[in-house]
Amino acid sequence: MLSRVAPWLASRRDGAESGAAVRILSGSDTAQLLELAERDPVANVFILSHLEAAGSAAPTAGGASILGVFDGGILLGACWAGANLVPVQLDPEFAGLVATAGNTSGRRYASIFGPAETVLALYAGLEQLGHEAHEIRNDQPLMSISGPPAVPANPALGLGQLADFDRILPACAAMFEEEVGYSPYLGGREYYSRRVKGLIRQGHSLVHLNEEGVVVFKAELGAVTREVTQVQGVWMNPAYRGRGESAGYMAAVVDLAQNLAPVTSLYVNDFNARARATYERVGFRQVGTFATVLF
Repeated sequence: MLSRVAPWLASRRDGAESGAAVRILSGSDTAQLLELAERDPVANVFILSHLEAAGSAAPTAGGASILGVFDGGILLGACWAGANLVPVQLDPEFAGLVATAGNTSGRRYASIFGPAETVLALYAGLEQLGHEAHEIRNDQPLMSISGPPAVPANPALGLGQLADFDRILPACAAMFEEEVGYSPYLGGREYYSRRVKGLIRQGHSLVHLNEEGVVVFKAELGAVTREVTQVQGVWMNPAYRGRGESAGYMAAVVDLAQNLAPVTSLYVNDFNARARATYERVGFRQVGTFATVLF
């Protein structure tokens, strides 16, 4: 892996030599961070969603913080540092500085995700500091759609309800395990359960339960701003796969998401040809490339 990103190693030294420095952002940095993130509302929907909810760039009560790269008081790039690392308009040149700062906290990160070039550069820095990836997904098309979907929506999809939590949670866990290869309950069932309940309460859980109460299809809106939603956790019950129904469900996801924001986005593994074809059929088009490093 290191050989693949070796060209950034010299760039990281250049970043240090430029006079740039990293520090944790405070509330007074909120305006600069917002201006930076708004340069690409689709790629930066995660941090923009956080800023809309929290109203501040300051560290959270849960211990997450945002690392900022500054030169002469100007914010050049940033990176969310919580359970995951999420770069924000961060040039790969500065990834080594951020990796060093992120490592200093002693936190073990579950993943890095975001624009591919920067994610891989961050991992190169963390790898040198002893962080070893479980899996690297270096080509994930970032896709979006604005306007109506190109296929009819399945009207059966609706908002998840807390009354159905005991049915929705196992479907979410099944999707997670299929996607990353291990159970989301490994770190404790309570945290993951709270996350799923929170999405339901926010109206960001989208699900179809059939007459027997079985989850046929589900997805979540993992990040939501006034401009963009980001879809995650797309899952079709294995018993219902291969029937050509995915496009109709995704069209319904778009319709419901666009009640909240005009642009709907997602990112998908490049090797998942079937999912990519479905998204393209619905009307999604690639607008960038993400990568994810799982630890």
